[in-house]
Amino acid sequence: MTSPIDQIALSSEEDTATAADWERATAAVLRKSRRMSEEDADAGVWEKLARTTLDGISVAPIGSQTDLEGLTTSGRPTREGDWDIRVHVVGPDAKAANEALLVDLENGATSVWVELGAGLATADLEDVLKGVYTDLAPVILDAPGERLAAAGELIDLLDGVVPAPGTNLGATPALGGSSADEVVAIARLALAKGILGVVVDASKVHDLGGSDAQELGYSMAVGVQVLRDLTGAGISLGDALGLVEFRYAASDEQFPTIAKLRAARRLWARVAELSGADEPVAQIQHAVTSRPMMSKYDPYVNMLRGTVAAFAAGVGGAESVTVLPFDSTLGLPSTLGRRIARNTSSLLVAESHLGKVTDPAGGSYAVEKLTDDLAAAGWAELGRIDEVGGADAALADGSLQGRIDEVVAARETEIAHRRTPITGVSEFPNLAEVLPERVAHPSADAVRRYGASFEALRDEPANAPVFLATMGPIAAHTARATFAANLFAAGGITTHPAGATAGVDDLVARLKGETVACLAGTDATYAEWGAAAVEALRAAGVQHVIVAGKPGDLGVDDSCAMGLDALAFLNRTREALA
Repeated sequence: MTSPIDQIALSSEEDTATAADWERATAAVLRKSRRMSEEDADAGVWEKLARTTLDGISVAPIGSQTDLEGLTTSGRPTREGDWDIRVHVVGPDAKAANEALLVDLENGATSVWVELGAGLATADLEDVLKGVYTDLAPVILDAPGERLAAAGELIDLLDGVVPAPGTNLGATPALGGSSADEVVAIARLALAKGILGVVVDASKVHDLGGSDAQELGYSMAVGVQVLRDLTGAGISLGDALGLVEFRYAASDEQFPTIAKLRAARRLWARVAELSGADEPVAQIQHAVTSRPMMSKYDPYVNMLRGTVAAFAAGVGGAESVTVLPFDSTLGLPSTLGRRIARNTSSLLVAESHLGKVTDPAGGSYAVEKLTDDLAAAGWAELGRIDEVGGADAALADGSLQGRIDEVVAARETEIAHRRTPITGVSEFPNLAEVLPERVAHPSADAVRRYGASFEALRDEPANAPVFLATMGPIAAHTARATFAANLFAAGGITTHPAGATAGVDDLVARLKGETVACLAGTDATYAEWGAAAVEALRAAGVQHVIVAGKPGDLGVDDSCAMGLDALAFLNRTREALA
């Protein structure tokens, strides 16, 4: 067969490696890890290493020139220079919000995203923005339930001021709740002041568990509806296009995030073209780091997730980037959380100089191909939404939510089997950690965190430990004992390890009244005295016996090994403990 990388140019004339050489070397590694057999052809590595996204897009392990045959790449970033560092504030009160914003702006932030309707009210807006130079720092409103009133309040506060470019009155259709009449009214206020008026918030679809393509399709459907509503009210197409900003989620999957932002620009340009725009239209993008990817347990890992997401958003060309504080999953973020969040962008901009290159990912075969695939998938989702009458109709009849639920189920399966690991939650949990205390968050936005199922188990720890029946010397049982202990901890279950043991009697002597036990040893040890150990443990009062590894004919009740449905296993174990 013809290799996908046959046409990759070698770096110099002295290079002698070929595509077949790479396939052969890679196949050897996969055979060693038992992912390929000796009978499998070397070229099978492409299929073995390909990853299929939740949108059904196959991503090859290495991009190649042939990936772009017949494709026209577009959607490249249009941002020039550094991105806007946008901070988010929601409360708990006007005084605290104002103090937080001023600290942020004095230390690197360049715009503010103010959420009203939860901890703050429209009447608080003046106090929240006290001391904020609105001619220098754009203000982006988010006021569910009171958007028109809040927009009017901000217009009053901007009286006599030339607002900073990027200021947005924050009409948010569909999942944001703004009606067509409200969108038109706010748009007219924005036009009169020369600022933005509408936010198409696709991150809400991401928060519900949607895929990248669903986020893209939803954003285009809402954007189309905004154009129809505004032009139907007599606003010109050019003015309507100039009023809209799009908000997307940036996750720690950096290449899909980069490709999603590039695909979004491509799709919006196509919408504008089909709508009759005389000139190409640049999409204004605000990227916010993913809420679902963040964990409540081991929250400090969120710093790493946020850094990767911010990197991807910047490289993907977003005009504005919001890094959510690492501790925002616990409540209102601390001063430290806000500082780390804004400094993440500051370091990427000022020290890594990511804004100096317009499109760092441009020309990458893998990114260009993924951009094209995501654009096609997003356009297809737009078609499905449009078929039922648009975004509002797709939300009302449940068809969009149904497709999102299918993605959630597929993702849950990956997470449950730990093929998509979540550090600190499904992998490497620390049951002894003490979570930092935070003031409760007043916002009631629906967010389905990826680790929610595991976190629910951690929220209610098991009331008894599992006896970790380690067989033989430490060197022999460490691998399986460590695997089992970490697995149990992911479900809020502590373990009592036996330590080094010399035989059945020694093992049973280490019991401390536990009713669930897990054997951990080598296959050879299992064959030698595993069955006897099971029988002796049952005689000593153990009611449920598990083995780390394959169960064989040991007579156990359950087993745990790589690839199992960890959530199902943990729930069975907790039932046995109860």
